[in-house]
Amino acid sequence: MAEEPGPQTITSSSDQQKSIPIVSVESFYNAHAEKLQMKLEGPRVGFHRKIREPTINRPGLALSGFYTYFAEKRVQVLGAAEHSYLKSLPARVRVERFRSLCEHKIPCLVMSRGFHLAPELLSVTGEAKIAVFRTPMITMKFINAATIALEMDFSPTVTEFGSMVDILGIGVLIRGVSGIGKSECVLGLIERGYSLVADDVTRITMLEGRELMATAPEMTRNHMEVRGIGIIDVAKVFGIGSIRVEKRLDLVVTLKEWGDVEEVDRIGLDRKFYEILGLKVPHVTIPVRPGRDMARLIEVAAMDEKLKGLGQNAAVDFNTRLLRLMEQQRAT
Repeated sequence: MAEEPGPQTITSSSDQQKSIPIVSVESFYNAHAEKLQMKLEGPRVGFHRKIREPTINRPGLALSGFYTYFAEKRVQVLGAAEHSYLKSLPARVRVERFRSLCEHKIPCLVMSRGFHLAPELLSVTGEAKIAVFRTPMITMKFINAATIALEMDFSPTVTEFGSMVDILGIGVLIRGVSGIGKSECVLGLIERGYSLVADDVTRITMLEGRELMATAPEMTRNHMEVRGIGIIDVAKVFGIGSIRVEKRLDLVVTLKEWGDVEEVDRIGLDRKFYEILGLKVPHVTIPVRPGRDMARLIEVAAMDEKLKGLGQNAAVDFNTRLLRLMEQQRAT
């Protein structure tokens, strides 16, 4: 009786260059100030400081003088409770407690609910070179939104040389050597009503250690290079529906010249994977030959992957039927 082959994994070469980004107060503010409704309170200082943990801390216990387990690596948020507590303290004690807080290596301070930091406390942060921001957001809403933003900033990211397309909700990364026809395939898929995520260069970020999110570099977003034509604006040529800003990566397709493929998979039982940032993504290799509709083949591969996600594997079903037929013939 035939046995089902085990899975094979190809490791991305760029996976060896993965790193955790360094997030500064300046980069955090520039990237998320509008979404988090943050405005600078006081002098522009401390923007060089590093945010070393992707979450938020409320320093209520620290302001009371308790610094055991103080999360000084995080963005510090002063909400209504902290603001009321500071106001309840005598002026001298309030300044001393706040100075003790600022003596730690905190990245920055954020005043939620639109509260303003008292002038004497603002002078303390100025002396300590700590940036202070203000937001009208409710404290917990700000913490939730800022935590999500920081998780994205801290997520490991790699660059893959390939084009990314959304086909029926399946994010497909199309790889291959230069000139193999990746852009032509992408154009064919866009003409069928699917959406371009990135052309030629795709940035891939790992989210929460469980999924890969792909997007295009800011410079090349919405654009494609087509040999013989040049750079085209996909959104203007095909409509805004032909563009998607980001998409989860579900399938990797590698295009190879027919003669370079050592063994063509005729059934599909041998499940293959492509490893990016330590996560395995289903992978298929499609041989390229004149006369083959490559865009159509990639479309079918995406549809098949969608069915597999629903628990239906045509190759396994066919193999099961074949083995059952062989058993019946052997019994007779």
